[in-house]
Amino acid sequence: MHHPKKEKLDLRERGVPVDGKPQTSNRRLYMQLQVFTGVKFVDAVSRALDQSGLDAALYLAAHDPYGIGIVFLAESPDLFVTDIRVMLNRAPFTSCTRRPELAMFGRTYATGYEPDLEYALITRPRNHVLNPEWPWAIWYPLRRNGAFARLDHKEQREVLMEHASIGRAYGRENHAHDIRLASYGLDVNDNDFVIGLVGAELHSLSRVVQDMRKTQQTALYVESLGPFFVGKKVGG
Repeated sequence: MHHPKKEKLDLRERGVPVDGKPQTSNRRLYMQLQVFTGVKFVDAVSRALDQSGLDAALYLAAHDPYGIGIVFLAESPDLFVTDIRVMLNRAPFTSCTRRPELAMFGRTYATGYEPDLEYALITRPRNHVLNPEWPWAIWYPLRRNGAFARLDHKEQREVLMEHASIGRAYGRENHAHDIRLASYGLDVNDNDFVIGLVGAELHSLSRVVQDMRKTQQTALYVESLGPFFVGKKVGG
């Protein structure tokens, strides 16, 4: 009996072909938000991050006068269970209280339409998080409902394009810039994505969230949003 050859799974990220050649990559950037309260000495936290050599952005929490948030960035997920874990189990973090309900974890991903795949996966999101000219940030998880998954590819693309056009308009005028992370299987609450919005002014970030509420994706196909972390960067 003839058995058809099984195709090998291809887990690489893919961008749009360039000069007829496919763009593929096994690189991606992982990001994790850790939030703490009871932080009395923010300077000590900032020094610990600087001395660690890790890529990280430190935020003062807008909702909590004793709170901070730290976004860590690494290409290897191993770093989160080695160097980052070791640092967070030492002073000054051991005197703070971690808020696990605000922890978020995700990875960059490609949609297949990126003209520069490495830039989209690594350089752009890293620069967005660490840019000192964009200190304000809103981070939140979201989960789509099953109705979106049941749409065919063309319908999904139309829904996503409406959403994306708002984001591009804010980005073109330097009002808000986004970081999109996939969190399938990485989130304790089974969220699909982690979204970061960064910019120079908090009002612009709030407005883009407000405008996104009118889209089909948010109004019809998003099951849950949040919790939201809002902060202003003081390091990174």
